[in-house]
Amino acid sequence: MRHFLDFEKPIAVLEGKIEELRHMSSDVDINIADEVSRLQERMTREIKSTYAKLGPWDKVQVARHPDRPKTEMIVNQLIDDFTPLSGDRNFKEDHAVIGGLGRFKGQPVVIMGTEKGGNTEDRIKRNFGMARPEGYRKARRLMELAERFGLPVITIVDTAGAYPGRGAEERGQAEAIARSIETCLNLTSPIISAVVGEGGSGGAIALATGNRVIMYEHAVYSVISPEGCASILWRSADHARDAAEALRLTAQDMIKLGVIDEIVDEPLGAAHRDPQKAIADLGDAIDRQLSSLSSLSGDALVADRHEKYIALGEKGLG
Repeated sequence: MRHFLDFEKPIAVLEGKIEELRHMSSDVDINIADEVSRLQERMTREIKSTYAKLGPWDKVQVARHPDRPKTEMIVNQLIDDFTPLSGDRNFKEDHAVIGGLGRFKGQPVVIMGTEKGGNTEDRIKRNFGMARPEGYRKARRLMELAERFGLPVITIVDTAGAYPGRGAEERGQAEAIARSIETCLNLTSPIISAVVGEGGSGGAIALATGNRVIMYEHAVYSVISPEGCASILWRSADHARDAAEALRLTAQDMIKLGVIDEIVDEPLGAAHRDPQKAIADLGDAIDRQLSSLSSLSGDALVADRHEKYIALGEKGLG
């Protein structure tokens, strides 16, 4: 059963009517095929109209949709001969971060990303995509492995942020994130990062400090969640919509600010309506960005990354 967001209620009504007609008996005195076709055209117009006027808070809801493409789905569709690699060689495996070796369009790569999980049991296992220090240390280990063998790195980001629990803090959450960012910045392999859902706080930046960063059209990328921001500024999460407006967290904001390099268009009605097409389009965008870096040496890749983020800092200070 499809999950509808609050602003999709008119779409849900039309889709319900279409399903009812499709299940009607053939002896009903009505041309069902013509009526279904008419309602489908109306629903398409409604979807276009609705998604053309989404506000930042609406996009946050879309980015969190449970049926959006997730890292595991993306790996399964885009990566051949995937071999998962586990553990940080220090504490234990973190199921919120998955990664390993595989072939992307025939090219050997290292791919990793935060995974929220597809059902209740899986979400609990993966801590809802919120990594602990061992997850970021595993990511760093995989990046260093990629550098050792001269492999490109693809990172997929979909997390509300790093896990803020006591155990994570005791095991050095901030240090693990900082080291992961440092590794991203100094890696002599090309890094392509894709924000596919939520890009939340340092937990996202730890994997998204790439040479090229791309985002799905309805993904969000922010230093803090709207609810967290509202709790700090207004002392109430009820102002999350206002916070989302102020944070400038949409892909369209990110491209204007120079934080990302490309927006990947989503299918009509967002990626959750056609995950396979959305993932295929993401793969094409990753391929384009990898190709743009193919002529750069290891030192040039490092310099490219440094220049990118220094320029962002200078722009912010300006």
